[in-house]
Amino acid sequence: MKRSTFLILSITGVYGAVLHAAAWSVNNFLMTGPKAYLTYSSSVAAGAHSGMEECKFQFGWERWNCPESALQLSTHNRLRSATRETSFVHAISSAGVMYTLTRNCSLGDFESCGCDDSRNGRVGGRGWVWGGCSDNVEFGERISKLFVDALETGHDTRALINLHNNEVGRLAVKATMKRACKCHGVSGSCSIQTCWLQLAEFREIGNYLKIKYDQAHKLEMDKRRMRAGNSADSRGATAETFHHVHATELVFLEDSPDYCTRNASLGHHGTEGRECLQTGKNLSQWEKRSCRRLCTECGLRVEERRTEVVASCNCKFHWCCTVRCEQCRQLVAKHFCARRDTAAAPNHIRRRNRGHKR
Repeated sequence: MKRSTFLILSITGVYGAVLHAAAWSVNNFLMTGPKAYLTYSSSVAAGAHSGMEECKFQFGWERWNCPESALQLSTHNRLRSATRETSFVHAISSAGVMYTLTRNCSLGDFESCGCDDSRNGRVGGRGWVWGGCSDNVEFGERISKLFVDALETGHDTRALINLHNNEVGRLAVKATMKRACKCHGVSGSCSIQTCWLQLAEFREIGNYLKIKYDQAHKLEMDKRRMRAGNSADSRGATAETFHHVHATELVFLEDSPDYCTRNASLGHHGTEGRECLQTGKNLSQWEKRSCRRLCTECGLRVEERRTEVVASCNCKFHWCCTVRCEQCRQLVAKHFCARRDTAAAPNHIRRRNRGHKR
């Protein structure tokens, strides 16, 4: 069960595998050691995919919106970026893998895993004791490390940053766990409670890591010492830098590029053609400002387009037991970022540079 017992060959990375196959195929791994670990591959794939979907949700109305190229770039041989966005990708994907493994363990999907009852019987607090079936996050963490961290084969600063951010994601799963309790006592008096720990909703983990993204810390490396390559001086500079980094803090090495503009070589699509929000019910202030952030401040104009939407309507329940609906058509106004006239270029370029944000 040591990491050294695994030989991973012909691997493009969990992230690229999710993008191309929507699942982490067993064929991506040729392993020595216990073949039982092949049992976990589908859960790892589902976890990485859920991490990607949560990334898309969290950044849905930002200039960088977690495009499908993001996961490929995180482990690309030549384009090993270490930006703030890359740090989130590693954390949320690692969290997704650990979360899914833990949940599937609790559901009884694995013969080798069961509830975490290590605290059962201990007094947890006034009026309650540990008991029940706690989610086995230690199992999820251990297997997640074997799969996800093994993808990082480098020994440079970027590799260390990626491994650190992977761990931040796993710690987020633990930090957001909830205590659930069941009452015991005569006539429902609840004189004593039995409590256990369970996973939070994955959306809560995404929200937690999004805050960590906003607070991410840029590492300032001693470039003079780093130029020494693989020497002890270079390793010392890296060790000193990480010594001051908290275990739950996302870190990055490079400033983010201008996500307003398209950069095919880096896999950035720019904001032209992106949808934004101007009107609608229950919009947050962040969503209401999306047209300004994605379009205006990127030197683009907001274009309204009328789109016909077909949706179920006038639904009626028929005994027993079906629901029948009509199909209604209506025109809906949507807003998109579109290119301005060429004559207005100097003005919009100034606005974009002045208002550059992520």
